[in-house]
Amino acid sequence: MNTLFDKIWDSHVVQIVKDGPTQLYIDRLYCHEVTSPQAFQGLRQRGLKVFRPQQVFAMPDHNIQTHDQDKPVADPVGRKQIDTLDKNCKEFGVTEFKMNTPENGIIHVVGPETGLSLPGMTIVCGDSHTSTHGAMGAVAFGIGTSEVEMVLASQCILQQKPKSMRININGTLKPGVAAKDVALYLMSQLTTSGATGYFVEYAGDVVRNMSMEGRLTLCNLSIEMGARGGFVAPDEKTFAYIKGKKYAPKGEDWERAVAYWKTLKSGDDAVFDREVTYDAADIEPRITYGTNPGMGIAINGTIPTLDEIPESDQASFKKSLKYMGFEPGEKLLGHPIDYVFLGACTNGRIEDFRAFASLVKGHHKAPNVVAWLVPGSWAVAQQIKNEKLDKVLNEAGFEIRQPGCSACLAMNDDKVPAGLYSVSTSNRNFEGRQGPGSRTILASPLVAAAAAITGKVTDPREFM
Repeated sequence: MNTLFDKIWDSHVVQIVKDGPTQLYIDRLYCHEVTSPQAFQGLRQRGLKVFRPQQVFAMPDHNIQTHDQDKPVADPVGRKQIDTLDKNCKEFGVTEFKMNTPENGIIHVVGPETGLSLPGMTIVCGDSHTSTHGAMGAVAFGIGTSEVEMVLASQCILQQKPKSMRININGTLKPGVAAKDVALYLMSQLTTSGATGYFVEYAGDVVRNMSMEGRLTLCNLSIEMGARGGFVAPDEKTFAYIKGKKYAPKGEDWERAVAYWKTLKSGDDAVFDREVTYDAADIEPRITYGTNPGMGIAINGTIPTLDEIPESDQASFKKSLKYMGFEPGEKLLGHPIDYVFLGACTNGRIEDFRAFASLVKGHHKAPNVVAWLVPGSWAVAQQIKNEKLDKVLNEAGFEIRQPGCSACLAMNDDKVPAGLYSVSTSNRNFEGRQGPGSRTILASPLVAAAAAITGKVTDPREFM
């Protein structure tokens, strides 16, 4: 085999249960307020401590409001989850980046930006988008609450080893095409179940040339193809991104770490269970039209007609279009929209705000559009100020909100009303994902910016 996935996985195997799963050692466990309460309670009931608390980091992100964070969370359920996380971390000696503190933010943004997520690690969290950390050259994947308890108690987890898959994207991306478009394109080609059972290594010219923040976006969306996770082999770009971060190795430890990280790559003789290759020239700026992330088209394309859909999928296709208010064969360019959301663990990093600001500069937000621009962390919020992007955005009629998961999911105040259309840089467009009855069109920050200033689905290349 000799794949990078094999190297990292096999080096963390504690034991293999005969005719059963692998006991895998975990380097880093992240916890947030939604999927951890029962796990801590399980420890409490069994009279157990957290086995290695120095390897566990927690922060609230899903339920927190993106305004007035100095005030209590209004929703009683959300407030209780946050208070419970505070209590559990204090009782069990776990480091928590609390709400409204400089290190707080979305857990999948904070981990990489602080140097907590490093190459060669195994990383888990009770959240499906843990695959984001794979951009650092780590094997990272989401787990359930009972598995969170398992890792808290033992720093290990029982898992079946996934198969390996390599996705190559070669060539050069066209102007206006972002990492989000690459991910949406892959989903449309492979479908949302095409990578089920696999752990994906992303490779090829496009991935090598992609920024670290672009790689974070790409890996974030691995789960939307059905993959157990996705990652990129670490390289000089990775090392430069990590160097100097708060929790990164320092001095001689840094030199030793980099020497090891340079060995983390698939061998020339590596054999993958599946390998596919795509051409960057085929990728345009993209949008979704349905209620799963694989239902996407080029922004200047058309929704498929019924005869282009397999008969077995036609019922769900029609149901999806009815929910979205679209028709088969319809073009979406020019379709009016109501909300724009820039943020989430998919596109809430500084590079995303730079892209958004670069397109709206010199223009103004459409009067009919409600725009939520939400940094993925307080560090990103500070960088926006340092680079004076807030001034550019304010002059264009936009306001920067406080960090949090926000309108990625309807677990806080930022909900899109029923029947209204949201162009969103988040990761899922399921029915009701951004609020009961809301209609989500997934897109890149550039596509979101173009929609925000025109009030309709617009090709961002018109402004470039």
